[in-house]
Amino acid sequence: MTDAHRHSAGAPPISQEWDLYTEEEHDRWRRLYRRQMEILPGRACSEFLEGLKKLDMSRGIPNFKNINKSLRATNWEVVGVEGLVEDKHFFELLSQRLFPSTCFIRREDQFDYIVEPDIFHDGFGHLPMLMNPVIADYMQAYGKGGLKVLDDPVKLKQLARLYWYTIEFGLVQTPDGLRIYGSGIVSSPSESVTSLELTGRLRVAFDLIRVMSTEYEIFHEQDIYFVISGIEHLIEVTMRDFAREHVYESVAERPIISAGGWVPCDRLYGPNPKRV
Repeated sequence: MTDAHRHSAGAPPISQEWDLYTEEEHDRWRRLYRRQMEILPGRACSEFLEGLKKLDMSRGIPNFKNINKSLRATNWEVVGVEGLVEDKHFFELLSQRLFPSTCFIRREDQFDYIVEPDIFHDGFGHLPMLMNPVIADYMQAYGKGGLKVLDDPVKLKQLARLYWYTIEFGLVQTPDGLRIYGSGIVSSPSESVTSLELTGRLRVAFDLIRVMSTEYEIFHEQDIYFVISGIEHLIEVTMRDFAREHVYESVAERPIISAGGWVPCDRLYGPNPKRV
C-alpha cells in the first residue's frame, strides 16, 4: 500500500454507529473545529470554506447519513472504515464516488498531533472539497486511474505522489494570494500557517511530471508545496493524463527528486504576508 493512501482506512465499509459517540468526543470535535476556524479564514481557499459551510459540521462529530444528503450535490457519499486497506479497494471506492473515512476521533492526549488520520482529518479535511464539482470529478478520475496501474508498483508510487501534493498538501493561487486546499494542511493548526507564511518553505508552480517525480515526508510538516493556478487548473493538467502511458514514461526518464529538493526549472512563489 502506498503511503499517500494511509488515510483511506477500512475494508469493508462499516457502520459509523454515530449514536455511540460520547459527549466528551463531540466536545473534542467542537474544540478542534473552533481552533481551525480561528486560523483558516483568509488562509483556506473559498471552495473549502464554502463546502464546510454547506456541510454544517460545527456542532459535533458529523453523522455520515446527514453528510451524505449534502454530498448528493456532487454525487458523492462518505462510507465508514476502520483500518488500512490495499490500494485496490481505495481506488475502487473513489472510482464509484465513495470516500472512505475513519470513524474514530483522536484521544485527548492526541489533540495536537495524531499519527494516523482520524475522523477529524477525514471529515473536516476532505469532505468540504468534495462539495466542489471539480474536485469531485478529479477524485473519481484519480480512482479510475489508479485501477489501471495496480499491477505496477512504480507507477503506483508516482500516482501516490500526485495525491499527496494535491489532495493532501496542495496550495492554490488566488487573486488574494496563496490559499490552502489540501486536507492535510487545513486540518493542521500549525501547517495551516507555516505552509503559507514561513520563509524557507518551497512553494513551486505545479508541473505534473515534477510532482510525480518528487518524494514526500510523512511524519513531519512538508518542506515543499505545489501551487495550482486555480481549482479548475487541477483537472486540466492531470485528469486527462491519468491513464496515458507517456506520462509515466516521462516520469521514469527523470531522476527522483528528494522531498524538499529544488531544481533549476522550478518557478517559485514567495510566502504570504504573515497574519496576526
